Amino acid sequence: MDSEHILDTLTSPAELAGLSDEQLSALAKEIRDTLVTTVAKTGGHLAPNLGVVELTIGIHLALNCPDDHIIWDVGHQSYVHKLLTGRLPQFSTLRQYGGVCGFPKRSESMYDSFDTGHASNSLSVALGLANARDAVGGQEIVLAVIGDGSLTGGMAFEAMNHIGHLGTKMTIVLNDNEMSIAENVGALASYLARVRLDPRYMRLRDDVESALGKTRLGAAMVAAGEAAKESVKQLLVPGMLFEELGLTYVGPIDGHDPRKVASAIARAKQVDGPVIIHAVTRKGQGYTHAEEKPEAFHGISPFTVETGQVNGSTDGPLSYTEAFSLAIVDEAARDDRIVAITAAMPAGTGLARFARMYPDRFFDVGIAEQHAVGMAAGLALGGRKPVLAIYSTFMQRAYDQLIMDVALQNLPVVICLDRAGLVGEDGPTHHGVFDLTYLRSVPNLMVMAPANEAELVHMLHTALAADGPVAIRYPRGKGVGVDMPSEPVVLEAGRAERRSTGTDVALLAVGRMVEAAEEAAELLAADGVSASVVNMRWVKPIDLETIAWAASEHRLLVTIEENTGMGGMGGAVLEALSDLAVEVPVLRLSIPDCFVTHGAMNKLIAEVGLDPDGIRGAVLGRLVGLDSDLVAQTKDRSDGATPGRRSPR
Repeated sequence: MDSEHILDTLTSPAELAGLSDEQLSALAKEIRDTLVTTVAKTGGHLAPNLGVVELTIGIHLALNCPDDHIIWDVGHQSYVHKLLTGRLPQFSTLRQYGGVCGFPKRSESMYDSFDTGHASNSLSVALGLANARDAVGGQEIVLAVIGDGSLTGGMAFEAMNHIGHLGTKMTIVLNDNEMSIAENVGALASYLARVRLDPRYMRLRDDVESALGKTRLGAAMVAAGEAAKESVKQLLVPGMLFEELGLTYVGPIDGHDPRKVASAIARAKQVDGPVIIHAVTRKGQGYTHAEEKPEAFHGISPFTVETGQVNGSTDGPLSYTEAFSLAIVDEAARDDRIVAITAAMPAGTGLARFARMYPDRFFDVGIAEQHAVGMAAGLALGGRKPVLAIYSTFMQRAYDQLIMDVALQNLPVVICLDRAGLVGEDGPTHHGVFDLTYLRSVPNLMVMAPANEAELVHMLHTALAADGPVAIRYPRGKGVGVDMPSEPVVLEAGRAERRSTGTDVALLAVGRMVEAAEEAAELLAADGVSASVVNMRWVKPIDLETIAWAASEHRLLVTIEENTGMGGMGGAVLEALSDLAVEVPVLRLSIPDCFVTHGAMNKLIAEVGLDPDGIRGAVLGRLVGLDSDLVAQTKDRSDGATPGRRSPR
């Protein structure tokens, strides 16, 4: 096999077994080159994948996939796995519409055992898969790959507790790179650092019992019984946390040596129970810019390989995230009770600036959204004004805490949901298209969505002035380009904004869809259809007065939202019409009841019919239907039939 073209000739991971150490090293370089050149064009999660090149090679050296199963935690680090499992020819389509997904996907390959996209669930899934195997007498290996950042999630500890209790045979590879997206925080990170940096570990792990017996004190402790022996091991031996949970601990090992990784997994296969292999890696390994700025290259837009600079102009409107970042700093300057919380996303949520300016008022809790919401409740109870910034898709993980810890007690917690709506190339695990539905059903909680970046500033100010919980959801990417306010104002609760007034159709839009509705109204005007455009602003409480006006003055109401149509703003409008005892035709435009694929934002928005052309077409189609119904009703009346029913033929 030509060492210069190893990746090109690999057809399955089974062929790795025939490679020499020199060829494995060459393969790792080829993979890194492919990762850098591809992600530079498509964007994606570069640093995490550069860090697991040898680790992934070692895993596949030791396993017999697809018979054996790999469960990737989060899954954003599975690009190398995809390259080793026959997807090199399609890899240039990474994260593009119809192309290779940026996360494991069962429908894409038999080598992908589980669709993932969120953190801390791999151990639970792997345990279930392993027990299902045991139930039918299977022999396949079940291996979970989890990062040290994901271990901060409570679900991972729930799983480890159960794994140790059951003693199920399975392997956990702990990829320890000291990072989640940002640098890891907390006691667990400090513990792993002590383990990682302790050069005595391997010797102590193998020799601790015999060493105890060679000293008078140690011999006395051994004689005193098992409890004393274990207490000394806990003092001396890193890794005992996992041992105490019932997992055999192996490591730390060099995660950038595929032979050592494969050897450790081979050892784990011989253990009749759960094993955790602690592999130390470096995020961004092999590409200088990613090594120096691993957080920036965690998930990055297309960039120039030589410089590491993101392509495109930085000019133009502020992004919603940037607007939030500036607004919360201004609010904090006016009120020292304001504190900010995020779950391992200080840069992504725009809180990095706040953290620099107000470090004593900033909390990064790690990948632990449930804890973040519970902590926010306690801060509010103690008189602070917590602002919780989390991506919409990740807020789903803390729904119980939102209901029981915050809303039930009507605590003034401000929840800022970034990346609401469709998010593009990250795909269905990251689209924030359910929040209006899951938030609207919670008592005491008010819900807003800004139509532009300036309105987000006003909404944050409004939320901080409220005496109960408020959620603000806003999209990924650039704003509209409006002037930013010099001073924020408090918006009237439940009051929409009428942008324009027409006579035929009322377009009731929320969030980013307001701009699309205004453009659609211009298109409809060219078709001879006069449309009103309403920026609803509030999804809860909903503006009953504006809905009543729209129903009385227009032939058709159209609700437009970047949220699932199941229980979203359209549902709120229908409920309001029912409560008002008003009958009017309603067209609901929203995300369909399916998981939307990955791809460029403009492509996805058009695919679901929420671009201006799609809105125009849907409105015209419904108006044609209404006119047809009117003609049919008129004919029915002339035939003496019951109005609204066709005459029998």
